[in-house]
Amino acid sequence: MMTYLNLNQLSSKLGDRSRSSIYRDVESGRLPKPVKLGSRLYWNEADVDAAIEQRAAA
Repeated sequence: MMTYLNLNQLSSKLGDRSRSSIYRDVESGRLPKPVKLGSRLYWNEADVDAAIEQRAAA
């Protein structure tokens, strides 16, 4: 089952990063792009975890 995170949940997962820092990371490719469901944006938690693992390994 896929789990999606909203911006607040993603911010908490990343150590309370600001909205602008998160979007900067998305633009630079450090975080995956969000998916639009209805009128809101969500991030696939598995993709976020993979991006975090990739950054930690680098």
